Amino acid sequence: MRILIVEDDKILAKTIEQCLGEKYDIDHAYDGEEGILYAKQEIYDAIILDLMMPILNGYDVLNRLRNEKIYTPVLILTAKDDIGDKVKGFRYGADDYMVKPFNREELVVRVEALIRRATGNYQENVIEFKTLKLDLNSRKVEADGKEIILQGKQFDVLEYLINSKNTIITKDQIFDKIWGFNSETTTNVIEVYASGLRKELKKIGYDKYFKTIRGVGYIWSE
Repeated sequence: MRILIVEDDKILAKTIEQCLGEKYDIDHAYDGEEGILYAKQEIYDAIILDLMMPILNGYDVLNRLRNEKIYTPVLILTAKDDIGDKVKGFRYGADDYMVKPFNREELVVRVEALIRRATGNYQENVIEFKTLKLDLNSRKVEADGKEIILQGKQFDVLEYLINSKNTIITKDQIFDKIWGFNSETTTNVIEVYASGLRKELKKIGYDKYFKTIRGVGYIWSE
């Protein structure tokens, strides 16, 4: 899973990354405009958003995202502790609100809860589709007692598709979410991984749910 941290204090942004980096891939934006640019990719499972930033403040960022129907879960993390600020944040579309300085463990569990609510996944670290199960800890995949072995980022591609089922995911979105903006490879690698993933899914009869939208990307659907 991938999280976007929108925070202009680079030292604090790095601290937040250290709290979450073991469980999530992290991207950083250091001002409001950059935060919107990243968030519009719609590849993030959650956004951690500061309020007091240059160019656009956090309220403006949140308002813009919600107006553009980008509903990625947002946790506001700010030094502003006035009840009026909290109310405004929630009314603009925030899903949670924490005040700095923050407890590291609390931040981790709040992010986990945020993502669980958004995905409806309350069975910890397991993703299910029909009889197909992905164990996010062991990275094992099985259906009806049959296990398939996925190589490298095949597991990550499958996880992303199932979490986004019934939604067309472009190759650029897959690339940015799984390989990252700064990867030195190209989007051509996605077709290679998709082909390998489809062959493995065929062994358990689940390749029929993995569909190619020619010239666009892929969709996981019945």
